[in-house]
Amino acid sequence: MSGRARIAAFAALATILTSFALTPLATPSSWILQAMVLVLLQTGVGAAARRVPLARPLTIGAQAIVSLLALTLLFVHDQAVLGVFPGPPAFTEFGRLLTAGVQDVGQFAIPAPVTEGIRLLLVGGVVLIGLVVDALAVTYGSAAPAGLPLLALYSVAAGLSGGASKWWLFLLAGVGYLLLLLAEGRDRLSRWGRIFGGAGGAPRGGNGPAALSAGGPVAPVRTGHRIGAVALGVALLAGLAPGLGGGLLGATGAGQGGGGGGGTIAAVNPVVALQDNLNQPDDREVLRYRTNAQTTADMYLRIVSLDQFTGDKWEPSQRALTDVPKVLPVPQGLGPQIATSLTETSVVADRGYVQMWLPMPYPAQKVRIDGRWRYEPEGRTIIGDRGQNTSGASYEVTSLRLQPTAQQLAAAPPAPAKLRAEYTKVPDSLPDEVNRTALEITKNATNDYERAVALQRWFTSGAFTYDTSVRSGTGVQAITRFLKNKEGFCIHFAFTMAAMSRTLGIPARVAVGFTPGTPESDGTYSVGLKDAHAWPELYFEGVGWTRFEPTPTRGTTPDYTVETSASDPAGAATDTPQQSATTAPSAGPTASPTCRAKDIQLGDCDPLAGSADSTSPDGGFWQDVRDMLASVWFGAGIVLALLVLLFFAPLLWRHRLRVRRLTRGSDPAAVAAWLRLTGRDPSDPGVHEGARTLAAWQELTDTAWDYGLPPDDSETPRAVVARLAGVGGLQGPAEEAARRLAGAVEQALFSPRPVAAVGSAADVRLVTDGLRHSADRLTRLRALLLPRSAVRVVWRLSEAWADRRVRAAERFRDAGDALRRPLRRDAP
Repeated sequence: MSGRARIAAFAALATILTSFALTPLATPSSWILQAMVLVLLQTGVGAAARRVPLARPLTIGAQAIVSLLALTLLFVHDQAVLGVFPGPPAFTEFGRLLTAGVQDVGQFAIPAPVTEGIRLLLVGGVVLIGLVVDALAVTYGSAAPAGLPLLALYSVAAGLSGGASKWWLFLLAGVGYLLLLLAEGRDRLSRWGRIFGGAGGAPRGGNGPAALSAGGPVAPVRTGHRIGAVALGVALLAGLAPGLGGGLLGATGAGQGGGGGGGTIAAVNPVVALQDNLNQPDDREVLRYRTNAQTTADMYLRIVSLDQFTGDKWEPSQRALTDVPKVLPVPQGLGPQIATSLTETSVVADRGYVQMWLPMPYPAQKVRIDGRWRYEPEGRTIIGDRGQNTSGASYEVTSLRLQPTAQQLAAAPPAPAKLRAEYTKVPDSLPDEVNRTALEITKNATNDYERAVALQRWFTSGAFTYDTSVRSGTGVQAITRFLKNKEGFCIHFAFTMAAMSRTLGIPARVAVGFTPGTPESDGTYSVGLKDAHAWPELYFEGVGWTRFEPTPTRGTTPDYTVETSASDPAGAATDTPQQSATTAPSAGPTASPTCRAKDIQLGDCDPLAGSADSTSPDGGFWQDVRDMLASVWFGAGIVLALLVLLFFAPLLWRHRLRVRRLTRGSDPAAVAAWLRLTGRDPSDPGVHEGARTLAAWQELTDTAWDYGLPPDDSETPRAVVARLAGVGGLQGPAEEAARRLAGAVEQALFSPRPVAAVGSAADVRLVTDGLRHSADRLTRLRALLLPRSAVRVVWRLSEAWADRRVRAAERFRDAGDALRRPLRRDAP
């Protein structure tokens, strides 16, 4: 391997090793394989371009073009021409994906799901860094500055991970960069000429490459190895030292909390897309369960609680996670005086239902499920770990059915001060109108329970309209708009009642999950897309977190909130929302739209719906897979065909040029070349004979070039033949043919009346056969597939570009003179 090829290989290795620092940012990490393939492809294109050789900017341009084609095939092949050539629609899709990726980065917590936008940012970013590193280290021969883009890549990863970047990721990045520096140092040393080795080193008289290969690394190289190892060790120790940041920027991660936590809940909003799911035309099944509960009116399948109100949205707080205990602890605030009963529930999730929270009746006491799951004690939620999700999950839950009475809730003592302080926080941006309205509604209430029931009755009294077409939103503006227009759906009712309760000093949060679903003939219950729901939970000491139902026509009103309004027939009627009529789903899962990773985490599919049915033989998941593979293989076939065509392009061009020179040597291009060399007039006799002879000679010299004998313009034709015979091994009839053609060239250039050389094409073929016979197999293969003389194409393109620039400059100068000419005439 040559020195430059070695540097290119280590530049690609340094980029790939450094890119591993990005793997903690998103899951799954399979995107790194795509990035590796593209970096290696980019490196191979650069190596081929430098072998031609191309100019440095053209080499970088060739690498960028091939990388763009590869990215087009991976990400926007549906919008590209023939699946690989990007046009305006493809660039528009690139822009959309990049915009979506930037938004995803801002919305998701670490590790984020690999959406298409995030995957494009990751893969495209690594490829771009790889291009810059290759350009600096290989194309321009400066490996040391190549550490800057590598540093930028690692710094971004360490900064975004918030301290989650591990020491071994820094080790990989450091090793990659040091190997790149050592490769460049070895290449520089090999070009110095005489290198003196130590004991056991190279011979004293050896030159560069021989010295390096004869006795192992020479003293300067060994010294570089030691310095690099010591520097890397110091850097690692500094990174691992107590009190110092784990990342290159010294960023510290968010605290994980105590209690054996092994991570934190991602601070994401799981109901952003609830409206879209409720507006689906079909009620697609996502869960099916069987329970021994006597009534399922309170069998709400709770997913997650949103306990942090920032003003812009409700979201779960970041809290410590623990292993799932065999028996979950007693629910917070639950006292022994509350009547309870145990309920056993078996749940099966559709394979297309993919989200990270586990739907369960509340409060769960035992959960039996296989896989990697974690437990968050405050919200009593089960969360998938390291990519674990609910797809096809089958699990059993033992839960408590709480049966508090209205009197017990009314007599509840104040909540603990710490809990009250946390769960009654409202943002400063919340308008005073919210608190004033809450106070007006509850002015006749004497305790928190009566206030909560008054709020629930106010929402279900008929003044509000349930409408899923209303613009979604969970922040302050959405609450204000909801109170003004009095129309919305479950998230508006739940979030507004929770916000009002907090302004009244009642601890409140919002739960997200499913209503009980629809009973089936086999004794199971089917939970569909339209059963997705949000409801407020208010805290009462002695009972704990208690469900309320302010959304009209949805779910069921808890019994403990109906008792106080039993004397009021109107109030009782309005306090009992009925579940909206839905079409009963079939016994088997139905197809549903494909869920993007972003939708899964934000709520399009997460707590609400599944993606396509993977069991359908004629569509769904496997059809999507087949379509994707078909499009990818079609695009890969196009790319392969283009690469084959590109590989054989020099051979085809060389064959075409050879045929034109030997059969049509008197074409206008050959005549022009002969006239330029001889300075003759086009009307002189023998023009075509001289041009034909000169074309045959040029073919001979280019053929010799293809076999490793480059042309030398300072040599006479006879000197060229002598070099072919001495260096190229040309002998016998082939040498005689070369001498005949050399004599014909001299006669064509210097004779006043050139005579056509008889059999010039046959002489060229004899010389070609002689050169082929004297060359080794690798040289013959190189002359056929990658002829060196094909570089003339690049030279011609460069000359044409230079001519165009000169003509453009002349036209610009002429235009300027034309504009200045009237001014000179008008001057006094």
